Amino acid sequence: MNNPFRVMIVDDSAVIRGLLKRALESDPAVVVVASVSNGQQALTTVVRHDIEIIVLDIEMPVMDGMTALPLLLEAKPGVQVVMASTLTRMNAEISLRAMANGAADYVTKPSSTSEIHSADTFKRELVDKIKALAEAGRNGRRRIVPRAPQKSIAGTPPRKIGVAYAPPHLKLRPGPTHMPDVIAIGSSTGGPQALFEMLAHIGTDIKQPILITQHMPATFTALLAEHITRSSKIPASEAKDGDAILPGHIYVAPGEHHMVVERGKTGNLIRLNTDPPENFCRPAVDPMLRSMAKIYGPRLLVVILTGMGADGQKGAAVAVEAGASVVAQDEATSVVWGMPGAVATAGLCSAILPLPEIASYVRKLAMRTAA
Repeated sequence: MNNPFRVMIVDDSAVIRGLLKRALESDPAVVVVASVSNGQQALTTVVRHDIEIIVLDIEMPVMDGMTALPLLLEAKPGVQVVMASTLTRMNAEISLRAMANGAADYVTKPSSTSEIHSADTFKRELVDKIKALAEAGRNGRRRIVPRAPQKSIAGTPPRKIGVAYAPPHLKLRPGPTHMPDVIAIGSSTGGPQALFEMLAHIGTDIKQPILITQHMPATFTALLAEHITRSSKIPASEAKDGDAILPGHIYVAPGEHHMVVERGKTGNLIRLNTDPPENFCRPAVDPMLRSMAKIYGPRLLVVILTGMGADGQKGAAVAVEAGASVVAQDEATSVVWGMPGAVATAGLCSAILPLPEIASYVRKLAMRTAA
């Protein structure tokens, strides 16, 4: 590649730094321009090099990752930071806080060097995330920041906030004709930040249950539900097999399990399974949407937020065929416009909106107000 994506690795283990470097540079589109052992060295180095992505360890001497994160973002505006840690509950909690404070994403490091040597899944995840985030950065998309409404073109009235909208080159489907009975959300890279932003403004009086599939490992998903409860004031939990789908509750698909819906004797239930990954993911959005489309049909509202890849596109197509409506996050506010871009460019959406406007749009539909 003539202009490879430029990465700095920050980790206190020389062995891990070397292994990460080899994993990243196995792809010709990536080059590691710096490799340092703590946050203080990273601060000194980031201003000396043209760095697009920082892979930042959490636990380091001198200056740890959480201390370094805001300083690095200030020193190099626009740089994308990917937190890296072994998979423990404490590190998962720290990673979620880091993403709320400006980190773009995270990767979970295998717990031993032998695992890294053999972990093709980890290598693919690391390289794919680095490339997707760097490409998004070059296209002008950065960390999620609430944005003011887009200015109207001279001579045209300003656009109303929370009203169905799409960029001129994309066409919309007709808006929903039914108040939704349930809301399904799919997200991946940048998803935790987007979920916190959206759900914090959707309102605690929303009665529809909300089902979320966010690409995350098991340790993260229970913590994600806890963070959602705190930020939105809506009760949220990691879904369990057999859970009744209750009004006013948020269910998060647990890591390593697909979350689907089936009819029960007294109401609809959540079922979890370990069927093969779809789109390299488990949980995946597609199986959730397929199952919900069968049960809810036109009373299903689908929201696809930021994320790399195209998970959710096929499931959204099934949902639309059943009469459901789809809303996608727009390109400008997405960390990576992969998943929302896939449904938007496939012509499946009734609205394509900036992140700060999605809650208002969904709320209008949920509260029987015309969108």
